[in-house]
Amino acid sequence: MPHTDSIRQDGDTWDLASGVGATATAVATSRALANRAGLIDDPFAEPLVKAVGMDTFLKLLDGRIDSAEPESDLQRMAQGMAVRTKYFDDFLIGAAAAGIRQVAILASGLDARSYRIAWPGGTAVYEIDQPRVIDFKVSTLDNLGASPTAALHTVSIDLREDWPAALRANGFDSNLPTAWIAEGLLIYLPPEAQDRLFDHITALSPAGSRLATEFMPSMEVFTDEPSGEESAEDRWRRLGFHDDLAGLVYHGERSHVISYLTGLGWHVTGSLMAELFEAYGFEQHDDEMSQRFAGFQYVSATLTAEVDSGTHQ
Repeated sequence: MPHTDSIRQDGDTWDLASGVGATATAVATSRALANRAGLIDDPFAEPLVKAVGMDTFLKLLDGRIDSAEPESDLQRMAQGMAVRTKYFDDFLIGAAAAGIRQVAILASGLDARSYRIAWPGGTAVYEIDQPRVIDFKVSTLDNLGASPTAALHTVSIDLREDWPAALRANGFDSNLPTAWIAEGLLIYLPPEAQDRLFDHITALSPAGSRLATEFMPSMEVFTDEPSGEESAEDRWRRLGFHDDLAGLVYHGERSHVISYLTGLGWHVTGSLMAELFEAYGFEQHDDEMSQRFAGFQYVSATLTAEVDSGTHQ
């Protein structure tokens, strides 16, 4: 049966081994596989996953998975995550090259960009996530002897709360052009919270600020049953991850990301997955799964108009 109900609740929290937090560990596992394959450079993904210690993901890293085609599954995970990682890396590196020295990573999870990108001098990076997620990552990387490559400011707060105030309280300057990334985040926000997120980002940004995120054309990909091949949730179950993935997202109609940002004064450019696979030299799987996500885009935008900060609160 199609899955149309979210198991999410107002004010729910998580660590990196439960709920939405476990999806961050799943993403880091895919980054670790991509790093092993030489597709990206993220030496911190694997030790972070191992520190979380979830058996499912440890088995994936060790190759101990119950799958008819483990090599194909792992290659697909690695290449898909390599495309995603390269897109957001290139966005941030391009923003830095353009002179932007303030960066905000929303729902940072196990993202180690504050430690692995060669940031220009004077760059400040703000990472925002749930307190337990932030505390775990910072302490784990510190125990590994890793040091941030920029001035790192951690902001421990739920994005459903007043995170703009917390961001300012940690030194964020809304008068400086900022590079924002909201990677793998929007589907875990209620539809109205997605709008509010973009309103807040716009209010905190002067003209010239940049934003990278993604656009999912329809949430039905998480609720409809595929007619033939297995769903993404079925694939994860086959690989040993048994949490209710479809239940972790918020369903229902939500604003068209590209149209909404355009209405706020952003100049938006979208890139389809097929285009990015080709650009990065990977062969995309032509199956029902890829067809179901055919309209999915990674999106980058530049703010072209000043917005009254009192308009979007």
